[in-house]
Amino acid sequence: MGAERDDAAQAGTVVTPSAEFPPLGDEERAALGRIGERWRGPRRADDLPVDPTLGRHDHHPAPTRFGRLAPIDMFTVAQPGELVATGAADLPGNRAGRSVARVRRTLIGPPLSSASVLYERMRKLVALPVLSSDLLSSVAYGPEAMLAVLVLAGSAALGLALPLAAVLVVLMVAVGLSYRQTIPAYPHGAGSYIVAGDNLGRTPGLAAAAGLMLDYVLTVSVSVAAGVHAVTSALPGLDRWAVPLGVLVIAVLLAGNLRGVRTAGNIFVLPTYAFVVVLLVVLAVGYAKAASRGFAPLPPPSAPAAEGLGLLLVLRAFSSGAVSMTGIEAVSNAVPAFRPTEWRNARTTLGWMVAMLVTLFAGLVGLIHLDGLAPRADETLLSQLGRVTFPSGPGYAILQATTALILLLAANTAFNDFPRLLFFMARDGHAPRRFLHMGDRLAFSNGLVALALTAAVVFVAFGGHTERLIPLYAVGVFLAFTLSQTGMVVHWRRRRGPGWRRRLAVNAVGATLSGLVLLTAAVAKFAEGAWVVVLAVPLLVLLFRRIHRHYDRLHRALALQSPPSAPPAECDELPQQVRHLVVVPVARLNRASLRALAYATSLGRPTLAVHIAPAQDEADRFRDQWRAWGDHLKLETIVSPYRSVIGPLAHYLEALHAASPDLTLTVIVPEVVLRRRRYRLLHSRAEQRLRAALRALPGVVVTSVAVHVT
Repeated sequence: MGAERDDAAQAGTVVTPSAEFPPLGDEERAALGRIGERWRGPRRADDLPVDPTLGRHDHHPAPTRFGRLAPIDMFTVAQPGELVATGAADLPGNRAGRSVARVRRTLIGPPLSSASVLYERMRKLVALPVLSSDLLSSVAYGPEAMLAVLVLAGSAALGLALPLAAVLVVLMVAVGLSYRQTIPAYPHGAGSYIVAGDNLGRTPGLAAAAGLMLDYVLTVSVSVAAGVHAVTSALPGLDRWAVPLGVLVIAVLLAGNLRGVRTAGNIFVLPTYAFVVVLLVVLAVGYAKAASRGFAPLPPPSAPAAEGLGLLLVLRAFSSGAVSMTGIEAVSNAVPAFRPTEWRNARTTLGWMVAMLVTLFAGLVGLIHLDGLAPRADETLLSQLGRVTFPSGPGYAILQATTALILLLAANTAFNDFPRLLFFMARDGHAPRRFLHMGDRLAFSNGLVALALTAAVVFVAFGGHTERLIPLYAVGVFLAFTLSQTGMVVHWRRRRGPGWRRRLAVNAVGATLSGLVLLTAAVAKFAEGAWVVVLAVPLLVLLFRRIHRHYDRLHRALALQSPPSAPPAECDELPQQVRHLVVVPVARLNRASLRALAYATSLGRPTLAVHIAPAQDEADRFRDQWRAWGDHLKLETIVSPYRSVIGPLAHYLEALHAASPDLTLTVIVPEVVLRRRRYRLLHSRAEQRLRAALRALPGVVVTSVAVHVT
């Protein structure tokens, strides 16, 4: 697996629309050639209904004398024998479908060609705010989460915020440097999942993926909850609408990201830069005021001690403050989303992100300490800091507006990385393959929808309260950090290139500090809700392994060399090996059933008609009608005294199959197709129920002959 990934990295990005269709291996190609050599079948191109004019000329549609609008060509000719579908070919044929398509294109835009995937990349100035929105926005609630734990020991314990912040800054720098080394080592992206999987084994890689997936879901929930809290802090009247407002924000984020990576990036650039600029102004003004009084810290408001100041409380505060680092791995996961040279631009972007994070986090913690602020239930710390820094003028309103906006849009980082992680997992067979599919706008639409729905459920389940969600936050992300950095230590020990000892030391420091935060968060916050993540990670790993086992079994079953366990009727690879029996269920003799019988007979194979009768007299009456028709085919009549149709027919076909397991039964069902959907309730849809009943029976092909009622 590792060698395949290295080859993919050398060839360039593996995030392409063609990833849904992996190429055949050498053994499969050889097996395919052996099968083709024995293939016998009619191949007369003159009999095929191919338009002979397609390859002769390539014209542009023009208005005709019958209308001003030019007819739209559904296909264009790329080369002889190859057509290219135009965008018009995707439009539904009915009016309702076209209306839905128009609404869809209004919301997310017209579809993009697969060739445009190379242009759906981000330059550094766009990638920085898009991928750092989660990381930078966490400074709006990370310091407050740390101080909210310290204040439980009374106002005096708030003084520990500065040394804890210093340790957290060291952790930020160490982990940031570690990921800067990961990016050039694994330039094809996917970060912790691939690094841990390649160097530590499949299970650690899946554990890292599970931790990241939980982190991304919680990123959306926590960011939206914090953003809504910032809005309700400034406008308390909206507090009762917090949950519906949060769900609406998630829906807007989903719609924005469905428009594609580049479009979504352009939408979310300005709010992130505005937030950073406003915070830098707050820090500049705040420290200028502190300098005017000689940097003497103001006393915090008196708060009674609810708990004793001990090591466990300090560790809880430290792990709570560590949520300010969530999102630091986003760049390593999204390397293919950058413009060339991808890894170099990604590494530069990560360096700027870490520098901005350290500046904002350390600056805010220091300023909060100097201004003597403490967490309050009715107002965020950043809101309090804004009121102190800007007692008059529009400064406070601008701060709250940009804070709310960046917190609400911080979830966009998860919307970038979660679908991409699912893509790599699906490529390896550990997630459903539908996550390989790129939507109309070359975004991983299925992954985006899955993230939005899961995050919305979590947000509603926790009532949109940030303090209830944060205890779940640190465990998953620091599990991924720890496994990724440990994997890089193993990577450098194996490769031993120039400077490998220095690189190994950097990753070892990052792994050690991340591991300490992981253990601290898991132990200190276990009772507060971290047990959910501790339990969810192994369950997700088990689920991923089950999915992989299913796909592995499926691959063996569908291999070009049929396994010995396959049913005899499904081992046929050559036309001359297939033995047919065509069965036509006939309820009554009308145009639909006669057309099905005519179609079956035209195939030139043995054909059997089957009629299910509820009573003996009806069976006699049908046989009489059959003789009046001419008795052209053999008829089998089954009397069903309990008036069931599907069950007796399915069991009869199963008996036919059991008598000759190597026989392929082709069941041709007459089907009436109605133009108006509202009339479908007036019909039994027996053909669909029969198809469902026979789906599990090997060697049975069910097809329908449609008769359209206009």
